[in-house]
Amino acid sequence: MSELPAAHDVALVRADNPGPLTLTGTNTWLAGHDPCWVVDPGPPLDEHVAAVLAAGEARGGIAGVVLTHHHGDHSGAADALAQAAGGMPIYAARHAGARLIGDGSVIGPLQAIAVPGHAPDHLCFAFGTACFTGDAVLGEGSVFLAPDPGALRGYLAGLQRLRDRDFAVLLPGHGPPVTDADARLAGYAAHRLERERRLVAALDAGARNVDALLDAAWADVPPELRLAATVTLVAHLDKLQEEGRLPDGVQRPEWG
Repeated sequence: MSELPAAHDVALVRADNPGPLTLTGTNTWLAGHDPCWVVDPGPPLDEHVAAVLAAGEARGGIAGVVLTHHHGDHSGAADALAQAAGGMPIYAARHAGARLIGDGSVIGPLQAIAVPGHAPDHLCFAFGTACFTGDAVLGEGSVFLAPDPGALRGYLAGLQRLRDRDFAVLLPGHGPPVTDADARLAGYAAHRLERERRLVAALDAGARNVDALLDAAWADVPPELRLAATVTLVAHLDKLQEEGRLPDGVQRPEWG
């Protein structure tokens, strides 16, 4: 367990599930004291559940669990942790048996902020001047976007909503805390628009198949992240289509 400066009153327990998408592992955050709240209990690993439970007890007990989104590396341990802690409630926009919440919901000291894009149900949580960002903003690199009606437009709008709150620190689901919050949020928006610019340039030059579009707009992506880039490509194509800017004959990746 690690602590941030006392002014933020949070602690971090990182799961042992490193990888190309999870970076050094999933961050489970504990907010407040007497009792605390768990943000994203992480993957269903027994050692991680035990570590989060111990960290929660050290902070005066756990009042409940909140989930930024339903992906298993963030939510997989929720039920086990809730059961181990005596049946505490789980709050989420999507999770079997959870108390359902949405944009603006207040759960203890936390306030939900809808930032769709990475997942349709994605929420961030404001905690004073800190914000738990899940996979909407990472500590390093960028995130992939899951195709859904309006996903990219909703994501860009969500980033602006976070900027409008003027947070001092972003506490991501993967990677280190972000202390230059506004600069990171602005950079994320600029990154997405730069991908769009490259994609439009490739389309204007006649590219129509998936590989050509990826080679043009995501040339810097390593092979292990090619699939994530392919998924994000769909979200970008959706946005262009919504805006009437997608040419005819463009191949679209298959997406469930």
